[in-house]
Amino acid sequence: MPKTPDTALADPQRALADPKRWKALVFIALAQLMVVLDATIVNIALPTAQQDLGISDGNRQWVITAYALAFGGLLLFGGRIADLWGRKRTFIVGLAGFAVASALGGAATGEAMMLGSRALQGVFGALLAPAALSLLAVMFTDAKERAKAFGIYGAIAGGGGAVGLILGGFLTEYLNWRWTFYVNIPFAIVAAVGAYLVIREPESARNRSSLDVPGVILSTLGLVALVYGFTRAEHAGWSDGLTVGMFIASAVLLAAFVVTESKVKAPLLPLRVLTERNRAGVYLSLGLAVIGMFGLFLFLTFYLQVVREYSPVMTGFAFMPMIVGMIVGSTQIGTRLMTRVPPRLLMTPGFLLAAVGMLMLTQLDLNTSYAGLIMPAQLLLGLGMGTAFMPAMSLATHGVNPADSGVASAMVNTSQQVGGAIGTALLNTIAASATTSYVAARAATAGDAKVLALEGMVHGFTSAIWWAVGILVIAAAIAFTFINTGRPDMSGGTGAGEDAEDEVRIPVVAH
Repeated sequence: MPKTPDTALADPQRALADPKRWKALVFIALAQLMVVLDATIVNIALPTAQQDLGISDGNRQWVITAYALAFGGLLLFGGRIADLWGRKRTFIVGLAGFAVASALGGAATGEAMMLGSRALQGVFGALLAPAALSLLAVMFTDAKERAKAFGIYGAIAGGGGAVGLILGGFLTEYLNWRWTFYVNIPFAIVAAVGAYLVIREPESARNRSSLDVPGVILSTLGLVALVYGFTRAEHAGWSDGLTVGMFIASAVLLAAFVVTESKVKAPLLPLRVLTERNRAGVYLSLGLAVIGMFGLFLFLTFYLQVVREYSPVMTGFAFMPMIVGMIVGSTQIGTRLMTRVPPRLLMTPGFLLAAVGMLMLTQLDLNTSYAGLIMPAQLLLGLGMGTAFMPAMSLATHGVNPADSGVASAMVNTSQQVGGAIGTALLNTIAASATTSYVAARAATAGDAKVLALEGMVHGFTSAIWWAVGILVIAAAIAFTFINTGRPDMSGGTGAGEDAEDEVRIPVVAH
């Protein structure tokens, strides 16, 4: 039987697949783990580092915010640099820079050096993260293999944060907070050397156009203003003049960015990357889901350490069910079903299952059973998010021109970073407001002030978790509504036989 055009396209791609692509995946995954670990590992070490370096309570948040601003603000720029300069080169430079910045953070002698090193980590992380994801997109061209590769990547992206809590607990409790920075260095060296030796980026995937400087400036300033607006709202309030000013500035700058991108010859973010409904659905739903997840990490960490008086190491291990759930959901459920069912039938139930797990956590009180409620809730959360993450990561570059895969990958990272910043600020503000109201209403009749404070804290957490449940349900609705692509083998299998069914599963094609 004659081959369909799709099959004819697929054969040479399969024949030319990089023989070292699976080795390359090991080093790409290692780099991704390092970046995700860094997002949570510093949280555990922050109280000790603050005391050692004499950082004021008012400036403490900047240890987190400096990283988030640089990383979130520069991701689109980093993605386009990867497309223009070469993803392998950008990846290795990002790793080397991240290692140097981590060494500076570990050796910090004061507040300024610490904050500077965190901002520098964010800069190089913004080069590294989109380069890693887009390398996967251009190296794995067969859909079955892509499913496995993105399954591993998705599990690390989802579960790495919880691993950071465990590692951060061990390093802080048994060594020194400085090791939460130094631990990045061996990760970066191994990943960079491995990448240099085994990654062979397809030359045809390079983008030779010039850099859109106005787009870089407008997008960076717009995203920085947005992230800073949310992080400031957390401690200064939503009605604070500078907070409101940041949101207005962000809206104006990002609107100007969109107008600029529609007019320039070689845009930083080609609007075709955003206007394709499947990718738009991924960016929106994943950003919303991350809002819920980031808030939960923070609340559960405080609940376990402050209310239940767990040690940092015990707190880290208490997150193990979520890690296990994410790994199983991503590598077993997501990977096995991705080439059999449409992505929205994985992402929608995944987000809803996570919402059920989150819903269970609205029942937290001072004496909640870990085994009876917290552990099963985390398992459901992990399974749901792991199942949804895998097709989401793969769809981030769905149907995109390979020359734009870096900036498309940067968009999924941007949605996660902005979602994380929004989630931490929004849910924290809701929790703090609910706690204040609860304590004020009961202060006159309360017997034990300490117990009342703890009850108020838990009430604040559960109030915010209800919001997280709603946000996850909205993420599920967006995934179901926007994402309409079928399973990969549904496009072009016109009776070419069983072999052709596998051969036509090529999600990344040049237009």
